[in-house]
Amino acid sequence: MIIRQKTYSMKASEIDKKWFIVDAEGKVLGRLATEIASILRGKKKPGFTPHLDMGDNVIVINAEKVVLTGRKSEEKEYFSHSKYPGGERFTNIRKIMKEKPEFVIETAVKGMLPKSRLGKKIAGNLKVYAGAEHPHQAQMPEVLTVE
Repeated sequence: MIIRQKTYSMKASEIDKKWFIVDAEGKVLGRLATEIASILRGKKKPGFTPHLDMGDNVIVINAEKVVLTGRKSEEKEYFSHSKYPGGERFTNIRKIMKEKPEFVIETAVKGMLPKSRLGKKIAGNLKVYAGAEHPHQAQMPEVLTVE
């Protein structure tokens, strides 16, 4: 007699989403981004289903106090293009950290998510704030410690 095991695939109605708050103060950017991406995707949940938005919502505070290792603060640049010939723009990460520190964490996390419609939907579950204040008190987020 052959015993066949069936793989269970969760349905969208069975997904339980939570809210987590992460303090980025003193955390290394890449290590923080990998943990956040894993939570957003839902990879640590036992019923992970790759084609569904299984992950939780994540609030990141103190984005301006994230740490860059090595020589990234001098060498790392972000690229943008105006779609015109010669319209390339390179911006140093130090300048962006002063103007929009949220952009740095959002970009790092989005780069670790799938490049599809699902990835864009998952990226919408990330909220990043430069300071310690955020408007999501009503969701009663759990504090998450990231190494």
